[in-house]
Amino acid sequence: MEGATVPSVAARPPIIPSYLTDPMNPEPTETSFSNYKIVAKRRESETIMSLELTPVCGSAIRPFIPGQFIVMRLPDPSGSGNLLRHYSISSSCRLTHRFRISVKREMPPPHLPDAPEGVGSSYLHNAEIGTVVSLHGPRGEFCLDRTSLRPVVLLSGGVGLTPVVSMLHELASDTERPVFFVHACENGRVHALRDEVLALASSRSGIRIHFCYRVPTDADEAAGAYDSKGLITKETLQALLPLDDYDVYMCGPAGFMQANYSLLRGLGIPKQRIHYEFFGPATVLATDDERPSPAETTIPNTRPSPAPDPAQKDESAEVTVSFNGSAAPIPWPDGARSLLELAESVGLEPPFSCRAGVCSTCTSRLLSGEIEYFEEPLTPPGPGEVLLCCSRPVTSLEIAFP
Repeated sequence: MEGATVPSVAARPPIIPSYLTDPMNPEPTETSFSNYKIVAKRRESETIMSLELTPVCGSAIRPFIPGQFIVMRLPDPSGSGNLLRHYSISSSCRLTHRFRISVKREMPPPHLPDAPEGVGSSYLHNAEIGTVVSLHGPRGEFCLDRTSLRPVVLLSGGVGLTPVVSMLHELASDTERPVFFVHACENGRVHALRDEVLALASSRSGIRIHFCYRVPTDADEAAGAYDSKGLITKETLQALLPLDDYDVYMCGPAGFMQANYSLLRGLGIPKQRIHYEFFGPATVLATDDERPSPAETTIPNTRPSPAPDPAQKDESAEVTVSFNGSAAPIPWPDGARSLLELAESVGLEPPFSCRAGVCSTCTSRLLSGEIEYFEEPLTPPGPGEVLLCCSRPVTSLEIAFP
């Protein structure tokens, strides 16, 4: 792409174990889709099915870091092409010739009983062993940091447990760090991978498990299948977590994420210690004191002054971003992740979908300046275009989005 710089590593790169070889920067031949075969299926709960996949060509799988996901290309039942869906890897990264995804079947909401089921999840739940699917990856920055010595909190809701189970595999086998695995779901009927988590916890000391069922069944009550009932509360976390400096990895539905992010911040956990996988506006997770004031989010819709001559560029000048002709360019803050999140942080609403460089929904016009990608786009944008969700500025920018 003209005017763009592609870095050799991702921004805020995960720590890569010695047995991996730069998985965040694939060779060109590895950036396309490959054919994988479903070799095993296992029902994990009433709603979640696990599928094991292996390369059709018989080669080893591409190494991944616990927390990453794959992008799967599935046939559109309308016959109008293909669908792209992303699924977190739920298996151990020590496996070399197969990996597992655990897929929740998306049913119509109760208030729309005639709505169709989720197309991708229905296809995979019904797929037979031997079915060949096309996939790309692994991708993603929601990755376990293996250099940290801090205790770990793995916090999940519903099917959001899939990437943190992969992390638990790694933590159970390669470190003595204390681990607190906290999972919330409706009840035992929809609780997936329960026995696997308990087995990992029993494999060494220092791993503590807590299951919270919102509405336990009579069978759950009789079996003592849960540790707390209702929603995860501040009191629950205070009783479970000793005073310490934690690394938190969190994944789950929007409401779960918002509520528990606030709880964690209320317990004094710094936001830079809270890592999350969340395919929605990042500002949803902000607590009241983290949200910009109305004055800070007002961006006048007037044209900026002409960009300076690059030959006269001051290397010490502050990097700023102007969206849709804003008169007050926005300084790029230290630690910011993406141009999409910067736009959202000041009250703008660029189009987006995957937030992972997969779907190209956030494609915008790059009017001036240089960007770099911390996550290589699945489909590179055209000249003069930029994907907001996986890029950051190298120089001051002017960007226009629909």
